[in-house]
Amino acid sequence: MVCLGNICRSPMAHGILEEKAKKWNKQLIVDSAGTTNFHIDEKPDERAIKKMRNYNIDISKQKARQFHKNDFETFDYIFVMDANNYENIIHMTKSEIHKRKVDFILNVLYPQQNMSVPDPYYGEDSGFENVYQLLDTAIEKFIENIK
Repeated sequence: MVCLGNICRSPMAHGILEEKAKKWNKQLIVDSAGTTNFHIDEKPDERAIKKMRNYNIDISKQKARQFHKNDFETFDYIFVMDANNYENIIHMTKSEIHKRKVDFILNVLYPQQNMSVPDPYYGEDSGFENVYQLLDTAIEKFIENIK
């Protein structure tokens, strides 16, 4: 799961996917990263942590990191939150195999629409609820697709 700073959207997606994988008894390696180094080693935004706690998901122990080209080898799916993240990650690819791993998370729900998960960082707390609902629905569909 990839967003800009790895403190809002991608850690939320990371937490949701881990919870759903447990619920569906799927063994998945899940991680999140940012395309920038703005928040390396910081915990997620307090508003994201609080929102996730409302849904019994603890993301407070996550630490932000920057996406690395080795992630293409480690992960089968690399989901981005918006077009800027997509371009940043695609720019790092060295092969068609790596490019095929990268997709917008909301394309799980709306194929080939390349819709963005809005960044709640500069908004109100309600933005975190919207992000949670979008990610929860998309990740539930993703889990159903890989069953």
